[in-house]
Amino acid sequence: MQRTAVDATRAQLARQLGHWTAAADRLGALDDLAAPAAWAGLEQYLGVAVRRALTEAVSGLRTRGHILRTALRAAHSPAELDAVRRRLLEFRQGYLRAETSIEFYADAVNTRTSPHIAALLRACDSLAQRSMAAVLDPLLKPVPAVLTYLDNGVGAAILKAGLRLWDGSTESPAATIKVTRHSLLCPTSVLHECGHQVAFQTGWNEEAATLLARAAAPAGPDVAALWAGWASEITADVFAFAHAGFGAVANLHDVLSGGPAYVFRLLPGDPHPVAWLRVPLNTALCRHAYGPGPWNALEREWLAAYPLADCPDPETREFLAASLPRLPALAAAVLDEPLAAFAGRPLTALVPPQRVSPQALRELAARLGPALYTSPHWLWNEGLRLLALTGWRAATEPEPAAGPAAGQEAWLLRLGGGAAPAA
Repeated sequence: MQRTAVDATRAQLARQLGHWTAAADRLGALDDLAAPAAWAGLEQYLGVAVRRALTEAVSGLRTRGHILRTALRAAHSPAELDAVRRRLLEFRQGYLRAETSIEFYADAVNTRTSPHIAALLRACDSLAQRSMAAVLDPLLKPVPAVLTYLDNGVGAAILKAGLRLWDGSTESPAATIKVTRHSLLCPTSVLHECGHQVAFQTGWNEEAATLLARAAAPAGPDVAALWAGWASEITADVFAFAHAGFGAVANLHDVLSGGPAYVFRLLPGDPHPVAWLRVPLNTALCRHAYGPGPWNALEREWLAAYPLADCPDPETREFLAASLPRLPALAAAVLDEPLAAFAGRPLTALVPPQRVSPQALRELAARLGPALYTSPHWLWNEGLRLLALTGWRAATEPEPAAGPAAGQEAWLLRLGGGAAPAA
């Protein structure tokens, strides 16, 4: 009787194991998960890196499946079969985690099925990688591959290169950055996400937290502690500003322009600064680097649209009022202070915001003329400043009849190796 029960248990375990190992094998058919046309939308080095990481994840699952099949054949008692059952459950969970990792990348790659979108995303890949290289190359740190993908929503996001994926063993093969549809033609938010990657690789956030707490300390210890807790988002904002100037600030303003409940929201533990302060902090970066300019009007409009008196929570209102006078000192701290993360230099020694000042951008446009938008040489070497220039113009110049989007799309398509729209 016991032998009959053991055989029945073995048969059920073998059936389940066969199901999950076959499913693991199917995960390896990467062209079934993302269309070949979408894979072709990646630069070759990026496609190789992503496919290698996903193939390794599947290979690890297959190896565990083979080991488990051997254990099942060797199990002869109810206790041994119970042990196999527990390991089968672990294998099933491992499959589901690996599937999450692979589906994430498959969905990201599949946003490149359209050649048009693929070219725009390749341009975003290029801009992102160049922005990180400006800091990581001088520090002799590896510059990760970048995979941008298109998704809905208001804000961008990043899965940083080097982090463990959901399966717990495979490392993310690229800085994988969500680009929102509304920002695809003005992708300064990609630079913000690159700031997260750079901070992860250099330890910038830890030092920035100390600087922010020191600069905010005259407003009180509780205020200083909150500012220190926002270091990771502030460093990312500073990184985007240093590369794209006022264009990055104007785009951030547009993302944060929600209802009063959102603008005044202060959540314990949230790494994002209160939106009401975040916009003026970014305009303070502009003033510190460039002096007075259109960012002053942007700040005035922001504070007029969201009067402090409208903040519904008295404690939050008190905190915001205490923080506002500290913004110039906070801006100076994150821009000017030398950091061990940058080999004893401030960020501005590696990425000088003066290269994207209004005057520098006007001189760039006058010196290179139309070639800036069409020459492969200038698109590659000045792509980040071109992003800053088009962002500046979109934020400060009256919109032409055709709108600024057509011009921005054309040069991004050229940078991404796609066909620019006909004039």
